[in-house]
Amino acid sequence: MNDVNEQVKSEWKAETTARERVREVLLETTEYATAAEIADRALVSEPTARKFLNELVEDGVGVTDREGRTTRSKRHEHRLVQDRIEELRTEHTHQELVDAIREMNERIQEFRETYGVERPEDLAVELEPGEEGWADVGRWRSTRQNLALAKAALQVDEAHRLVEA
Repeated sequence: MNDVNEQVKSEWKAETTARERVREVLLETTEYATAAEIADRALVSEPTARKFLNELVEDGVGVTDREGRTTRSKRHEHRLVQDRIEELRTEHTHQELVDAIREMNERIQEFRETYGVERPEDLAVELEPGEEGWADVGRWRSTRQNLALAKAALQVDEAHRLVEA
């Protein structure tokens, strides 16, 4: 197993630049991590990680926090949302977004009717451990998040249309 992991790491290192690896690791980092921790995961030296982390924070990809004399970094959540909205807007037509929004609204209504509650959090409060429905809590939350992103993409698309008109 170790040989396979080492081979994958070696291939990743050969196929990417140090900056690309630091960026990829940063985008996967949801909790603050030190430059040394990110360097270890990105297969770069700590000074190299620090250099690229500073650039990526300036570019809005990451955010930092100081703990004593240590600077820690993680991905910028708002940037991910903006990138996802832009991705939806550019990869789907206006009508595809409208259709997806309609389908997700229907799915959410099905959850409400099936469980007799308005929100997935309400369902989670009502369910007992091991009871059926827990998978739907996650599906409902995901559908709600995707709906919000699709609506935002549609609004941004409409704004672009108005500005360009």
